Parts: sequence; C-alpha cells; structure tokens
Amino acid sequence: MKQDLHDTLPPPAVSRETEARLERFLALLLRWNARINLVASQDPAVLRQRHIQDSLQLLPLLPEGEGPMADLGSGGGFPGLVLAMAVRRPVHLVESDRRKAAFLQAAAAELGLAHVTVHAARIEAVRLPPLAVLTARALAPLEKMLPWAQALLAPDGVAVFPKGQGAEAEIEAATGAGWTMALQRFKSSTDPNATILRMSGIHRAGE
Repeated sequence: MKQDLHDTLPPPAVSRETEARLERFLALLLRWNARINLVASQDPAVLRQRHIQDSLQLLPLLPEGEGPMADLGSGGGFPGLVLAMAVRRPVHLVESDRRKAAFLQAAAAELGLAHVTVHAARIEAVRLPPLAVLTARALAPLEKMLPWAQALLAPDGVAVFPKGQGAEAEIEAATGAGWTMALQRFKSSTDPNATILRMSGIHRAGE
C-alpha cells in the first residue's frame, strides 16, 4: 500500500453564488434542527467551522471532471450536500433515516440543486452508477467502508473519507484484513486531531 502524508489543505475559494447558498442552507439547517436534531450545536459560528468548513476542505481532493459522486450517511448534509453546492457533477446522497432524508430533499429543492438525488435507503439497497468519487463522514470504521467503496467506485474512482484521531488504527486494521490501496493522508484544517484519507485502487487480496 502506497502512503503519502501531506500538509493541511488550503481553505478552498467558493463563488459568491455558493456562499449565498451556504448562508441559506445554514438558516434552513437551524430551522429543521429544532425538530429532528441534525447537529448538536445551534451556534452558527460553530456550525460554519465544525461542519461547513470541515466539508468544504474536501473540495481540492475531488477528481476533476463531472463523473458522479455519492455521499454515504449524509445526515445533516455533511459533507455531501455542502460539496454539492460547489460542484456541477451529479451528487447522490444516501441516508437511511427518513427524517434526515426528508431534510436533505427539502434543502436540495430550496437551494435549487437539481443535480442532487437523495436516496432514503440503506447503503446496501441503493443502486448507483459507477462513481468517480465517494465520500462519507463519521459513518463507520474504515474496514467496514472499504467494501462499499470497492463495490461503488469506478475503476479510476477515489474515496475521500475524513477520519478522527483513530485514523491510523483504522488503516492498520484494514490493511491487516487484506485491503490494499493507494493512500494519501491530509491534515484537517478544522480539527488538529483529524485526518482526511484519499484512496484509489481499493482492492482486497483474494477478491
């Protein structure tokens, strides 16, 4: 397995249109949060840093082009819906909690994100096209996520997974279970204890 460690990613620049959408999204998130508990904080400044900026920092790691993207366990829209505001590629948001999926559908409609499709279903039940990029945040240990990545990604697709302070242990567990990949690690700009993993060529020995 090839591994590279990179410095913190620079803050991505977004258009004024995207910034306006992010402001509308934040207001919508706060309204819905009172009803279905999408995020822990009600502080807009905390939400911007901990969730919106945390999601936007993945932008430079997405491959070029307009190949389809999916975000697994999208929850309150992080990172998938936030990234969808800044890209033109088709974006699939997969969320099994129907209340959260309803929020994602309402937000995509209100923000005019016609390229977003919300799937209110379990990951195993969703049918998706071969993906150029797959994202997931705080969803499951890496060893559990890699089979999904292998099944869903196109041959040249990449997975971008933000991970917490247990990232190295998760990598060791996955490689110990026979998984191989080209792996790049980036320091998070929003959490000093977090790491962003960018992976391609995901394969398990014997499969």
